[in-house]
Amino acid sequence: MSDFDLVLSGRVILSDREVEDGFVAVRDGRVALIGEGAAPAARDRHGLGAAMILPGAVDAQVHSLSQKGAEGFAASTAAAAAGGVTTIVDMPYDEGDLIASAAAVRRKAATAETEARIDVALYGTIDPTEGPARIAEQAEAGVCAFKFSTFGTDPKRFPRIPPALLLACFAEVAKTGLAAGVHNEDDAFVRDSIALVEAMQITDWRAHGLSRPPMAELLALLQIYETGAATGCPAHVVHCSLGRGYEIARSYRDQGFTATIECCIHYLTLDEEHDVARLGGKAKINPPIRPRAEVERLWRQVALGNVSMVSTDHVSWSEDRKTNLDMLKNASGVPGLEVMVPLFVKGALERGIPLTWAARLLAENPARHFRLDHRKGGIAVGRDADLTVLEPVPQVYDARASQHSIAGWSPYDRITLPWSVAGTWLRGQQVFDGTEVLAQPGTGQFIRPPRPLGLRRPIHA
Repeated sequence: MSDFDLVLSGRVILSDREVEDGFVAVRDGRVALIGEGAAPAARDRHGLGAAMILPGAVDAQVHSLSQKGAEGFAASTAAAAAGGVTTIVDMPYDEGDLIASAAAVRRKAATAETEARIDVALYGTIDPTEGPARIAEQAEAGVCAFKFSTFGTDPKRFPRIPPALLLACFAEVAKTGLAAGVHNEDDAFVRDSIALVEAMQITDWRAHGLSRPPMAELLALLQIYETGAATGCPAHVVHCSLGRGYEIARSYRDQGFTATIECCIHYLTLDEEHDVARLGGKAKINPPIRPRAEVERLWRQVALGNVSMVSTDHVSWSEDRKTNLDMLKNASGVPGLEVMVPLFVKGALERGIPLTWAARLLAENPARHFRLDHRKGGIAVGRDADLTVLEPVPQVYDARASQHSIAGWSPYDRITLPWSVAGTWLRGQQVFDGTEVLAQPGTGQFIRPPRPLGLRRPIHA
């Protein structure tokens, strides 16, 4: 009788190598053994042939509660499980509940543990009227990072943090050992650009890109990294649509600063001249989708090792908030939890990029960044047995037909995915079988950094 609970055998994708004829053995919810060749016996054993075994993804940027009644943790984490994502890091800008105090963190964590089907970690933020006073208490309550914005989307739900206050916040975050992530668009530059677009009476798909030009993104990015350099706080840009931004981040790291940068899957997949022109409001995202040439520059940054992590920036706006013919009047953001992993694998294979980058950018690096790598972040002995199996079965994605995305629409509809998610395991328990989400609400746990944190390890080591 084997003492392993689960063994999966197939093509194992680790962060530093692939094991073609490999296996992963699980005991008590943790990875117990990784090997090559004949797999050991187990109470539950799956020989997967040509399928690949990846670490469960850690999605660094999810908005589960941005629109009341539209999603929630039960729905977002169902889509995540179906997409091979086993941990989400949820943003603090919930409709009607800015997560800016220890009480708010505890309230949201309790909701996650009641409703979530996979594990959930949380960002915290501040109420600008309070300043940084509640940063320390949120760290004690278990947030894994802090989020701010250089652009004001909404004065209550998603406020702008002006430069002096951002500096004060970074100084306080530095004391916690966590990182400060920032939405990177210069407020004045964007507002001037919006006014110019409106004066020109441009309302079609072109309006959004024109209203948020590259320079608005780069100016904010420089402010973020200089604020980190001045305070000693790990500075993180939560999404960048421009290859130049990744070069700037690399230059700060070369100077010895902790300067990380995140690429969303939409920037690696969609382009302005084809997809935004075709989809209109359904491709409105901040910062905007850029031309195809920029998409390829971003993949080059992946290959060079300048991208810290890849995420979705997932939000399931109802369709009525994404279909206004006046481009600027649509809500910003798209759903993506169900397709991030297969989309990244597709893009990497098409460009000859090793799949070890999938293990690093979708799991290991985000887990390390958020100080969750004591449990999460890759297939390694002692870590949670969070595993995703992709099989070489092509599918044409259809969000409505899949029934795992509550939005019922996706900018990725009609894209052919050469590899499909055939199974997802969370802490050794199967939560998706390739067709149905098996995990019930409450299966997920609130995941928090350990205390004390210990030394931060660079994620570009």
